Amino acid sequence: MSKKITISPITRLEGHGKIEIFLNDAGEVDHAFFQVPELRGFEKFCEGRAAEEMARITPRICGVCPTAHHMASAKALDDLFDAPPPPAARKLRELMYSTFMVEDHLLHFFFLGGPDFIVGPDAPAGARNILGVIGKLGTEASLRLISLRKRCREIMSTIGGKAIHPVSAVPGGMAKGLTENDRENAVAVAAEAVDFCRFTLQAFGEIVLNNPAYVELVTGEIYRHDTYYMGMVDRNGKVNFYDGQINVVAPDGTQFAKFGAADYGTHIAEHVEPWTYVKFPFLRKVGWAGFRDGAGSGILAVAPLARLNASSGMATPLAQAEYERMFATLGGKPSGHTLAMHWARLIEALYAAERMLELASDPEVASKDIRNIPTRIKGEGFGVVEAPRGTLYHHYQSDSRGLITKVNLIVATQNNIGRIALSIDKAAKALIHGGKVEEGQLNKIEMAFRAYDPCLSCATHASPGSPSPEIEIRNPDGSVLRTLCWGRTTGPRE
Repeated sequence: MSKKITISPITRLEGHGKIEIFLNDAGEVDHAFFQVPELRGFEKFCEGRAAEEMARITPRICGVCPTAHHMASAKALDDLFDAPPPPAARKLRELMYSTFMVEDHLLHFFFLGGPDFIVGPDAPAGARNILGVIGKLGTEASLRLISLRKRCREIMSTIGGKAIHPVSAVPGGMAKGLTENDRENAVAVAAEAVDFCRFTLQAFGEIVLNNPAYVELVTGEIYRHDTYYMGMVDRNGKVNFYDGQINVVAPDGTQFAKFGAADYGTHIAEHVEPWTYVKFPFLRKVGWAGFRDGAGSGILAVAPLARLNASSGMATPLAQAEYERMFATLGGKPSGHTLAMHWARLIEALYAAERMLELASDPEVASKDIRNIPTRIKGEGFGVVEAPRGTLYHHYQSDSRGLITKVNLIVATQNNIGRIALSIDKAAKALIHGGKVEEGQLNKIEMAFRAYDPCLSCATHASPGSPSPEIEIRNPDGSVLRTLCWGRTTGPRE
């Protein structure tokens, strides 16, 4: 009789989820499911609210990536009210956003994903955490990490009003500016961030790239897929987190599509499954072909490695040099090696630090000309940014009074969720044989999702009328006795 292995809760991510692995009689994996049982209802309960409140409401979706939602929302509101921000406001927003990207990427590498490499994927579970990382890196490096994250958050608080759930971006610009002293402090923190990100990449090289077992894990077939890749690029095709067009490349690296925020619906559609609350975005022009990769599947990838795959390079010199080194090591572009996401994330952190230094060094960022007051309501607005976890879309519609009538959010982790499902299924099938399962194997299966830095609080929702997760009650022979589903039950009720 078949056997089920459950990993619940899955660990070192934001949100709640579990993995269900089903084995056949021979002890081989038939299928592994990535199930998300939580529900986010922001799209529905935002209806009827004043549009200008959206940039304060949507950051509450998540305490890890509130700055991403704040910025995507503010950009959607700029569009809805037809109020483009002045240049100084755009630079101030991007300065806050670049600071956020540095802090968030370092958080994931050292606290969430990095322990699998720094401490080791087969190390005892109690050691695979930040304390284990501190033990490996030493006190000095660990104190530098903690100090830098604290100083970055202070800058985010200065610009955003607070580090978590910022409030300063408003339709047409920013509610408050920087003083000259604030700007000079940001320059000092940015310089330290550049230095620490370079140190982190050096440490990654020594710990991971100089370890043949780790290199085999990163570049092997267990964690590899051929999918489409999506990310924001500037006018020169370089990676940009705050502003630009969305570029999509095919599994062979050829350009598939390039579009602005307002055209996202032409290119992105969503598929639902009955066993999870998360929806599965796919490329509309390719279509949904199930959980498989390749050019015939519309499944796409976002987040650091996908952004680098979809770009022509990095817009800052130190990050560009690391970009070239990574793809030379991986055998060229695009790379489908999921665990290389960690390397790409550190390259992005260096780029964000360099960009942070560029912006903080620009005197205009302390200008007082930081808002264009809205004078009309268009009634529809689109905003897109690159969240740490990938491309994030906010789309609002309002009535003539500026009250929200419809909201659609396609969140970064949601864009990745089809590929995450592929990664978990493939890893489980490669790692479990003969029904023998060890804790280290289960952690390596978790590594298949951890590389994406998923944020499940952001990603999960069910639109009205879409299928809800089902619970099946089975007889001893495996036949279904009853199916329970939100609002619907089938089978006997005795």
